[in-house]
Amino acid sequence: MKRAQIARKLWDSLWEDYSRRVKYAGLYQQIIQQAGGSVANDRIAFRSLRLTVDSPYGKVMLGIPYLANIAEALGYEMVGEYEFPQKCVYARHYIHPKQDILDLPKLFISELVVDALPSFIAQQIEQSVACGNFYNLQAILITATEKEIVSQLKAVFTRPWEPPKRSIVQQVNAVSEYGAWVLLHGYAVNHFTGYVNRQNTPIYPDIESTARALSERGIPMKKAIEGSRESGLRQTSTVAVTEMVPVQDDNTGRSIEIPWSYAYYEIAERNLVEVSPGKTELFQGFLSSPARNLYEMTHTHV
Repeated sequence: MKRAQIARKLWDSLWEDYSRRVKYAGLYQQIIQQAGGSVANDRIAFRSLRLTVDSPYGKVMLGIPYLANIAEALGYEMVGEYEFPQKCVYARHYIHPKQDILDLPKLFISELVVDALPSFIAQQIEQSVACGNFYNLQAILITATEKEIVSQLKAVFTRPWEPPKRSIVQQVNAVSEYGAWVLLHGYAVNHFTGYVNRQNTPIYPDIESTARALSERGIPMKKAIEGSRESGLRQTSTVAVTEMVPVQDDNTGRSIEIPWSYAYYEIAERNLVEVSPGKTELFQGFLSSPARNLYEMTHTHV
């Protein structure tokens, strides 16, 4: 099994689904390619819940380890940690040793520290996700063909538990929009990030020209570009798209649909930073302040 090639196929497959759901991502791809450029994603972001539940395979940790086990099995390595105490969120960032050779995106995996929330809300979250259809990594990796492995790994990036009750989503959302989002979307891609440095077109040489082009095509964008050239990372994003998502009606127990934010598309430009006197390198990490602000992008007001 060639782990890097499986990772490439898995992320490509997730991108195809995501770009259909987040039409702004598809429009970005169209704009860049029409200008003779190319599209590469700097990173993929995922969300999770720091909880441990029982399953037929034993205890399952639903936070970062749930997805990190897959990332590490595919050859990724953890290289950075971030804390967002105001959001009760902790995150890690992963890179693949062959990221430049095979255009493998970085992974930014975060988790909601459920125990840091009010006890009633924490209990509501735990009850909602306790009975999920959680994956068995070993069973997936011994699957006969590469195609089957990719297909089964892709299925992990969904919501493994039943739709939550509408009232619970509303109660959790009042305390943590992150928590409500995960209850509804599970491990679905939170966002991809277009890599401006790899666009390779003189028409859109930087993040300003790219963001302006998206805006001129009618794509709703954040007003500001966060970060500075000196910091090594500059980024902005579209607004989040809204989808109809299933929830349980509290009165009838039947499945109904309500509108909720799903995901946005981000673009990022990386710059050189001085790592020692007279030596510069392209910044490969993340900045806590812009990342914290992006957690607000999927806030749904109810």
